[in-house]
Amino acid sequence: MGRRHMEWAGRTDHMWGIPRKMMFMAVGAFAKTVANLLNTTSVRNADTLLRLVRYRPPGVPLITVSNHMSTLDDPVMWGFKGFPTSDATLGRWVLAAEDICFKNTVLSYFFRLGKCIPITRGAGIHQKYMDEALEHLRNGEWLHTFPEGKVTQEDVPIRRLKWGTSSLIVRSPVTPIVLPIVHRGFQEIMPENYIFGRRPVVPLCSKKIEIIVGEPIHFDLPSMKQMAISMSRNCSSPLLGWPATDEPTGLDEAAQRFLYAYISDQIRGVMEKLRALKI
Repeated sequence: MGRRHMEWAGRTDHMWGIPRKMMFMAVGAFAKTVANLLNTTSVRNADTLLRLVRYRPPGVPLITVSNHMSTLDDPVMWGFKGFPTSDATLGRWVLAAEDICFKNTVLSYFFRLGKCIPITRGAGIHQKYMDEALEHLRNGEWLHTFPEGKVTQEDVPIRRLKWGTSSLIVRSPVTPIVLPIVHRGFQEIMPENYIFGRRPVVPLCSKKIEIIVGEPIHFDLPSMKQMAISMSRNCSSPLLGWPATDEPTGLDEAAQRFLYAYISDQIRGVMEKLRALKI
């Protein structure tokens, strides 16, 4: 399993970083072409995203969260004009579905060069590669997640968010900047049921992409942890034996569950407000 996931190909020093740079240049060109030449992309509040990607304080990690409308959301959502899509150093890490992106060694190598981290859907927040994501946050890097956990192409309210993103926010040694993003239009560029119930071979064109970037969500984690400990004392829900968090005032499973649910609800609420906005 680990051999297929090719952690070594995702390291910065793999072949002096040359394959990664080439991958980002190629994928970046593809994203720019789809977003700007084949289709039209409008972005609201792009400056906030650009500022946090380029100029956030040293050592402070960034987590962006967005809805998930197609298999092309990432990388094409980063292809809008002015975004450094081809810069491998500034580029995001992203949690990617193991069953889609890591099915064989060729795909694994491709996605590892693209700074993708394999996640097994349904395996919970304590699976092995969540620790890899946490390590990147510890190094002050940028991580993107799709916390809904699956593609939803209908124009419906944001689904209940999985707890993986919330757990990373809580467990990160430095509290990340959390930036919500909502987009629409990718469901028309790469529809799930196009011909005979399958996706098109290539992205469709002459469509409109809209990307709405919110403002950073600030979490007062010390206060929130105390609240979680207090509110979870009488919890009667069945527990799964999660380990306590590693901080001096480590949270037991009941407190973690309360806190992850609370943070997820906060993020979902902000994303839903963004979804209602128009460009």
